[in-house]
Amino acid sequence: MTYRLHLVCAGSGSARLRFEPAGAGAATAVPCDGSVVQRRLTGDELVRIDVAGAKGATGVIAWQIDAV
Repeated sequence: MTYRLHLVCAGSGSARLRFEPAGAGAATAVPCDGSVVQRRLTGDELVRIDVAGAKGATGVIAWQIDAV
């Protein structure tokens, strides 16, 4: 299956987005400036999505996953 992840961070600093298994999607930095980051996910098995704030980052993260 293929999915589209929409992720936004509002606050200050940045966060790091990564997937397990790594082949499910590309890891990326997410700025906490309110802009939407989109990533394509693939896989038929369980996919773990990790979002971790950088040191000193503050704010809130929202996400949505849609089937493509």
